[in-house]
Amino acid sequence: MRQRVVRVALVAALVALLLLAVPLAVVIRASFFADERGELERTAMAGAVRVSPDFATGDPVELPSKRSEGRLGVYDAKLRLRTGTGPATADAATRQALKGSVVQRRSDGELVAAVPVSSNERVIGVVRASTGTGRVWGRIVLAWTALLGAALVALGAAVLVARRQARALSSPLESLSRASQTVADGDLTARAALCGIPEIDSVARTHNTMVRRLASLLQRERHFTANASHQLRTPLTGLQLGLETALETPGADPRAALREALEQSGHLRDTIDEVLQLATAETGPVPAPADEAAGDVLGRTERRWHGPLAQNGRRIDLALDPAAAELPVPGRTTDQVLDVLLDNAHQHGRGTVTVTLRDIGAALAIDVADEGTLALDPKSLFGRGATTGPGEGIGLSLAVDLARAAGARLSLTGTAPTRFTLLLPRGD
Repeated sequence: MRQRVVRVALVAALVALLLLAVPLAVVIRASFFADERGELERTAMAGAVRVSPDFATGDPVELPSKRSEGRLGVYDAKLRLRTGTGPATADAATRQALKGSVVQRRSDGELVAAVPVSSNERVIGVVRASTGTGRVWGRIVLAWTALLGAALVALGAAVLVARRQARALSSPLESLSRASQTVADGDLTARAALCGIPEIDSVARTHNTMVRRLASLLQRERHFTANASHQLRTPLTGLQLGLETALETPGADPRAALREALEQSGHLRDTIDEVLQLATAETGPVPAPADEAAGDVLGRTERRWHGPLAQNGRRIDLALDPAAAELPVPGRTTDQVLDVLLDNAHQHGRGTVTVTLRDIGAALAIDVADEGTLALDPKSLFGRGATTGPGEGIGLSLAVDLARAAGARLSLTGTAPTRFTLLLPRGD
């Protein structure tokens, strides 16, 4: 691009110089010839003034000192050279001047000015001044050389300015290209810098907006994959465990296993819907989940987690306020957040897990506590990737996002023992 900008500037400068220099060269040529003809005419007139009326009778004429590079002569009425220098016989310009007019002509490589000499209203002679055109051309060539030098200096300055401007224009575009290549290589944190040129800055801002949106889209996709994997793992394990137990237990009623499997599959469907809605929360409004009685939601949670906790010799206790148990809560979101909290207690806590439902007036509070002690900095607890165990640190961050999308709030309310509180908007 730099070479192209320099070429364009160079062509523009050349065209401008040609449009200026060619007419100027023509004007210089015409001006120098006009000046020389004027000088010859003044010299001839100065000589004519010194010619007396007695010239025709043989009175000598004292001409002014002639220029070394020209000729000055006086011709009588018979076209003969009487004094000075010049051709022996009058030329066409001298003959024409005998008619009474001042003549300027170019003939035989000379510039000629002929001035008639009059006495008693009669032309008695002609003063002829001449010089070679080579002398004039020498001055013209010198002037043209100076003009060419000035044009070359101007052209050189134009090239320097063009290269500087090309660098100023191409550097931001090269930087933008490097930023685009960095993004193409996978670094979505790269941003194009602004340079102060409005048009290029507009392109850079558009590029940065595009990269931010792409980064947001890819992040949502990655989060969706991680969230779905995290949330589906536990219900799938429970479903598999229930079916295996039914198959390995002699005389077991298959209908009970099927009912449990049906409930688990419904929970899987709700999990997928909730994660999908969370993934699209930034691109459009999220439909509010259906309200269910808080007691029913907690009952389902207890049934899902009783088996996994019991396998590790632990138990889950529910402490429900009877009045609060009848109040509606966003069922699907509450299910998902409680699954995260109970999975967190299962993986990182110890002892009995207690789930408490309280009515605090403006909202319903659900406390999930175990007998463990928090080992992580509370400030980074809900950050994505924060974990003290084998997990990937997705759960609590996901739970906060799910709660926020439903208008609820999740917070840490105790560290020894560990306790989380979910505040749910009342649906009554």
